[in-house]
Amino acid sequence: MTEPVVITKAVYLASAVRRDQYPEEGRPAVAFIGRSNVGKSSLINSLTRIRQLARVSSKPGKTQTINFYELLLRIDGGAERYSVHLVDLPGYGYAKAARDSRKVWAKFIEEYLLYAAELRFVCLLLDIRHTPMESDRRMFAWLVEHNIPVLVIATKSDKIGRNARRARIAEIQRSLGVPELTVLPYASPKNEGRSELLDVMKEYLIE
Repeated sequence: MTEPVVITKAVYLASAVRRDQYPEEGRPAVAFIGRSNVGKSSLINSLTRIRQLARVSSKPGKTQTINFYELLLRIDGGAERYSVHLVDLPGYGYAKAARDSRKVWAKFIEEYLLYAAELRFVCLLLDIRHTPMESDRRMFAWLVEHNIPVLVIATKSDKIGRNARRARIAEIQRSLGVPELTVLPYASPKNEGRSELLDVMKEYLIE
């Protein structure tokens, strides 16, 4: 059976901290954001099935630039390849980072989210094992306030049992103030949630 969405290519394009450093060729884009050490790099590697595409670090706050990747998607077994951008944003909420550094990161993250015309939606990553923190709630509210479509992804879902997953997802929904909010559990080591995320990318990125 043919998979609805297949990533046929995934490559690193560029890193940026200013708008003039973004890739020149605009493509429909999905951005990934979350607290430091939430599992963002592992999810990106799981999604693309390239083990070291995004560098995984044991040290929180390692990603300090906006990293752009180009993906080629094959849809429903067709011959055409659709070029899209995956954008890895720096983790927020890293307490050990210098205050000036946090301000700089916040500035260029906000600039990208507000002014990138190609951005179609944002994946907000939350660790399923923990109740969303104030910074998570602020980020979710900010995205909603600015009418940016957001998919909440509960990472590290392999760390808890299935019954606990349901309870944790309900807690995330309550904490963010949207009881009917769709939350996608994702387990990077097992690629659980991958096909569902690809379906959302197809809906938002392929016109």
